[in-house]
Amino acid sequence: MSTLPSLYNTLTRRVEPLEPIRPGEVSIYCCGVTVYDVPHIGHARASLLPDLLVRRLRALGVRVTYARNITDIDDKILARAQKNGETPLELTRRMTLICQEQMRSIGCLDPDHEPRVSDNLNEIYELVSKLIERESAYAVDMPGGKRDVYFSVRSFPGYGKLSRRRIDELVAGARVEPGEVKRDPLDFALWKGSKPGEPAWESPWGPGRPGWHIECSAMAMKHLGETIDIHGGGQDLIFPHHENE
Repeated sequence: MSTLPSLYNTLTRRVEPLEPIRPGEVSIYCCGVTVYDVPHIGHARASLLPDLLVRRLRALGVRVTYARNITDIDDKILARAQKNGETPLELTRRMTLICQEQMRSIGCLDPDHEPRVSDNLNEIYELVSKLIERESAYAVDMPGGKRDVYFSVRSFPGYGKLSRRRIDELVAGARVEPGEVKRDPLDFALWKGSKPGEPAWESPWGPGRPGWHIECSAMAMKHLGETIDIHGGGQDLIFPHHENE
């Protein structure tokens, strides 16, 4: 097998040799599309870059397992579906097919795993429950009988190291949205209890929907394991999405 390529490491801000956890094997997870509309050129670029990496590694004789998710539960999806007069999953099924077709049309290989949030809710519930047990997350009762679950940012001492942001700077810019009840303004939602009339999914904390960041963590661990070689995504996702993952 030929020498593996060097890659830019967001955490260290350096180009470093790729050193897989298991010699001859590389696991890759990339954040995929939120399917509330047709894809644009930015989505194409975000799909092409990991596709080129996967092809290069396989050409070198590496066994690659590549996962790229589809986010089909999201506030933008709920709003667009309501505007269109269709259910959220009707909208996302239609947009997913368009997205897959267009990514293939620009030459991208299908990923080995393409998990959807709606198919992985049990994994999300399990991960959130573990975080609550470890006192890294907490549930709060909200008006109307709903419950939200938040991740406690200060329970993770290394928070901010990926995006190179200090906790005190983040606190200065943090805000609490109307209706949120947090122990700390920096804490972020793992589960959002539904409001009356909103589409909802049942959970151990009542009806609602998962937060954005927990979904990728749960799906990456399900398909690639708790520790992976490469996590990719756009620079605009470094904070808060990748930091929160």
